[in-house]
Amino acid sequence: MHFLASNGAPKSITVRLAKPLAYQRTWAGTTLDEKLHSLVRDLNVASNKGLSERFDSTIGAGTVLMPFGGARQLTPALSMVAKLPVMGQTNTVSGMAWGFNPYLMEADQFRGAYLSVVESVSKLVATGFKYQDLYLTFQEYFEKLGQNPNRWGKPAAALLGALMAQVNLGLAAVGGKDSMSGTFEDLDVPPTLVSFATGLTKVDKIVSNEFKGAGHRLISIVPSYDESGLLPDNESLLTAYKLVSTLVQSKSALAITTPGYGGVAEALFKSCLGNKLGVELVPEISADALFSPTYGAFIVELADGVSVDDVDGVCVAPLGVTTSEYTFSACGEKIDLSELQEAWERPLEEVFPYRGGSDEAVEKISFDSASTRHSYAGPALIAPARPRVIIPVFPGNNCEYDVARAFERAGADPTTLVINNLTPQDIVESANALAESIKKSQIVMIPGGFSGGDEPDGSAKFICALFRAPQVTEAVRELLQQHDGLMLGICNGFQALIKLGLVPYGDIRPMDDTCPTLTFNTIGRHQSQLVRTSVASTMSPWLSKCTLGDIHTIAISHGEGRFVASDELLETLKANGQIATQYVDATGVPSMDFSVNPNGSVLAIEGITSPDGRVLGKMGHTERSGAGLYKNIPELTAGDQFQPLIEGGVEYFK
Repeated sequence: MHFLASNGAPKSITVRLAKPLAYQRTWAGTTLDEKLHSLVRDLNVASNKGLSERFDSTIGAGTVLMPFGGARQLTPALSMVAKLPVMGQTNTVSGMAWGFNPYLMEADQFRGAYLSVVESVSKLVATGFKYQDLYLTFQEYFEKLGQNPNRWGKPAAALLGALMAQVNLGLAAVGGKDSMSGTFEDLDVPPTLVSFATGLTKVDKIVSNEFKGAGHRLISIVPSYDESGLLPDNESLLTAYKLVSTLVQSKSALAITTPGYGGVAEALFKSCLGNKLGVELVPEISADALFSPTYGAFIVELADGVSVDDVDGVCVAPLGVTTSEYTFSACGEKIDLSELQEAWERPLEEVFPYRGGSDEAVEKISFDSASTRHSYAGPALIAPARPRVIIPVFPGNNCEYDVARAFERAGADPTTLVINNLTPQDIVESANALAESIKKSQIVMIPGGFSGGDEPDGSAKFICALFRAPQVTEAVRELLQQHDGLMLGICNGFQALIKLGLVPYGDIRPMDDTCPTLTFNTIGRHQSQLVRTSVASTMSPWLSKCTLGDIHTIAISHGEGRFVASDELLETLKANGQIATQYVDATGVPSMDFSVNPNGSVLAIEGITSPDGRVLGKMGHTERSGAGLYKNIPELTAGDQFQPLIEGGVEYFK
């Protein structure tokens, strides 16, 4: 074996390719029920939702597919899809999907790497991307090689398998990361080559893998395989890819998934979870077929009235039908998917919890004060009225672009000001600049993010310190008390407003033990997901375009969002209409369950206002909305993923 790019110095090593071992992944049990329970408890299949939610999945306001889809956000997405991060609007999206089977790679590095590529490409094809437009990148991890030809044989076989897949599919690998030191004393990592496929398409081509409704026909599209039963015939695979792309283009597919590690059984099970649907398979499907590897195959939920003709080179066959009954019916058995789901959710829950809370009843707040809502009485704006918005950007904030875009879309004139804290003099100059900018603006918006890396013992301390600088405090009071302006704080911004006293008191004031606060989520970690909130009061100008009881689907991403206040203060907030929004379930009922109330806020409070409603603080990222986002989360009502809160604030000045 000769090395490439060795800077002119000849290098070589002897490599011995070992005969691959037979691969056969089996799951314990004699009945289908027993095998499915064994499958879903496998750590390669079991839910990792509690881990995923620790990472911000909606930053950039461009997320097209959430990590978990369906009304219940439980079906793991096949691919990561997001709009390109541009200034302005775009309908172009990027996607990425991975492929890797650790047991197959351990037994047969050539076929394992080949199928890593096939799996990653197949996932993107199932998501709506054309295979011809994709690129690849690899992550490799192998034991320390030394001069041992047998050890060198493992990465050599893997790279040959990946190269063969690239040649057959006509796809190039761009970059990658090699890690060749996976040995500690006598412990070696298993041979690893993870393939990542990536590419571009348009947002209207994206299809997600959670089943959409009951009574829909399911079909399988299966290529032919070589004598090993593992590698799909290349021409047959490409034909399958083209057929799936045709179904995507014609809007014939409601959902598409592709089998991986756990075969057809895993793919079907996970597609049922998100919208709590079942499946009833045709009698011809055997248990062996459900668990056998079928890389490069597809399962399609067809739209009503769609038929798919036979295609030379692939097997197109009826697979079954989706059902409203939450069961898995196949091979003469009917399995309760609620029990199977519980088995799937439990294995990693002690390490990465995501369920919990309490069943404590929560009062639903309803305060209709639209008739007495504060109206603008400040200096007249030159027509056409475009209120100026100042958005201070503190170290760690990361939502300023999303916020500015949302205000611009609503008809305002936003400006960002980066706060420089490199030296004490820089801080003084930033405070002066912020004060001057506030005096020229009608709205102050403090954006979200991880201010100061979410400082120990409470976020937003640096934000508060700067706003308590005399010149900034004076500018804020002038804005609110003389110019009838507005303030908005989201996430970190809400934390700052509440620790300044601007909510719920309407002024920057000293804090004491009677003041409310925002503290660590009850679950003890960062939460990132979509939640539903209900408008509990229409007093605030920010909510002037909303109706009491409106339910919106909102992105949240925070570790310290739990609102805490004394019973006495809560009664005051309720009586004054200062509780703006509550976390609710799909029926509009507030709850302390983590699936509804992600941080454990008292009274399920998501947002509060100042006494006159002109200052609003909330945890949910209203600005993270737009056309084509969150396509794998169904709307309760048309447009509920858009909350016209920023539009209400802009309208206040007109």
